[in-house]
Amino acid sequence: MMYGFNFVSEKSRLFSGAAVALAALALASCSAPASKDTAAAAAKPDAKVAALKEPEDASTTRHLHLLTSAQYLNTVSYALGPDVRPEAEARFAPTTRTDGLLQVGTTKAGVNDTQVEVFQKVAVAVATTAMDPARRKFLMPCTPKDENAADAACATQFISRVGRLMFRRPLPADKIAELVNQANAGADRLKDFHAGLGVAIEALLVSPKTLFVAEAVEPDPAHPGHQRLDAYSLASRLSFFLWNAGPDEAVLKAAESGEIHTAKGRAKLVDMMIASPRLEAGMRAFFDDMLGFDELSALAKDATVYPAFTGATVEDAHEQTLRTMVDHLLVKNRDYRDLFTSRETFLSPVLGALYNLPTSGSWSAYTFPDGSPRTGFLTQISFLAGHSHPGRSSPTLRGKALREILLCQPVPRPPANVDFSIVENPNPNLHTARDRLELHRKNPVCAGCHKITDPMGLALENFDGAGQYRENEKGWKIDTAGSLDGREFKDVVGLGQAMHDHPGIPSCMVKRVFAYGTGGSTDNQDQDELAYYGARFAQQGYRLKDLLRTVALSKAFSTIRENPPAAPAVKAADASSEPTTNAK
Repeated sequence: MMYGFNFVSEKSRLFSGAAVALAALALASCSAPASKDTAAAAAKPDAKVAALKEPEDASTTRHLHLLTSAQYLNTVSYALGPDVRPEAEARFAPTTRTDGLLQVGTTKAGVNDTQVEVFQKVAVAVATTAMDPARRKFLMPCTPKDENAADAACATQFISRVGRLMFRRPLPADKIAELVNQANAGADRLKDFHAGLGVAIEALLVSPKTLFVAEAVEPDPAHPGHQRLDAYSLASRLSFFLWNAGPDEAVLKAAESGEIHTAKGRAKLVDMMIASPRLEAGMRAFFDDMLGFDELSALAKDATVYPAFTGATVEDAHEQTLRTMVDHLLVKNRDYRDLFTSRETFLSPVLGALYNLPTSGSWSAYTFPDGSPRTGFLTQISFLAGHSHPGRSSPTLRGKALREILLCQPVPRPPANVDFSIVENPNPNLHTARDRLELHRKNPVCAGCHKITDPMGLALENFDGAGQYRENEKGWKIDTAGSLDGREFKDVVGLGQAMHDHPGIPSCMVKRVFAYGTGGSTDNQDQDELAYYGARFAQQGYRLKDLLRTVALSKAFSTIRENPPAAPAVKAADASSEPTTNAK
């Protein structure tokens, strides 16, 4: 309709310099002192908001990272309504996984012209939906004097409220004035107050201060000579950590009052956030990242080998694991390590075909019986199929995933000249994956890596490349005996118990949680802190909620290190030795 066409035209005129603004942010702080001249031109905003201004010096900004599409959409949903989520348009460019996490990689994410176009497209979709007559009445804190003309006072009320949520701190007076002027100009041109307000919404949504989290620091009064996150930066860090979204009004109020920087106030706030239903979204995002589920979107199997494995299987396998995690760790508040031995999960009709179980309706809770080889989430399709080849299983890929994802022990990449023909090509004399890998390991170039992956991965060979159970491979009995760092077992149940008991399992979880929450790689400076978290995690029964609280309330969580050192050299995992808390 005409409204949408004019909206897009106005957007194109307004945001021609968006790429320049985003590029500039990568070079300096997105903070700038308020302009008195510009502020004076605005309609009178709330005096308290007008008095607040952003950090005066670009040097106060330390960590800077780009929002993920999920964080962006979650923030928009809270600010403008849960039905304002343009999922199809919000396909932000993927970031590079760093130290095992995409979240850490967002600190290194850049912005190019193509991404700016995506941001603009999403902004148009959000603004158009938000200002739709059926929705805007729930968003507006005021009624314009004339819906066909500009109304600076009403626009100021709306922009101050929504802008505070999108920027994650109150807007300075000059920014309010700038956005109100844009809304007024749009209303005058389009003869529609709400269309003009939509132009201002678009400007908010493509602003670097919305798209990037720029953490600012201030002197720490309790520790002279040291820096800490300012109140609003700490509010954002807590909120993205626990909720995967920008802070809500309650969190922002705790920042505005200074309560967030008191021990009692911060504890009260963190307890509220952990008790909130929004914690589920935050922990789903964490496990999505930690388990590398972003790669599931590209997972495909050879239809001639696994005809029952479809795109719907991938979606439901992903959901099964997240439901299992949420139920076990948040709803039932159980020991994290028990995820490797628990038989409780959830099934859908789509998954029933691969698990060879009857199902009905939608999702339902299910417990595998005693004696079943399905024990722990390692025997779920998301892990088994996700770490296999399109047409066959892979003990090596599965063992590598166990080392790197769950034990935080990197496995070296194979040399470029390795001959994989033994494991890839059929040989009538090599009946099973174990036979092929044993011969492959006779190559000394290959043996070093395979000795730390295959003894674990072979325990999962009762499951094919689609995660379906089997006892034989092409008529030959599968031997699932294996070992993990000196502990031997005979099958996948034993592997699950060995993983449960391995000291590297909780220490890796501690490392991932801390890195995810702070958005930075861990290094030798963090070892004492990680050891403290690990000890507390053990004392509290390895419960995730307690670990989240411990990390969120720690001094390290709100502290910015000056001049962090380069990451230390990483040594590959060695099956002959027990992992330590600083295994990378």
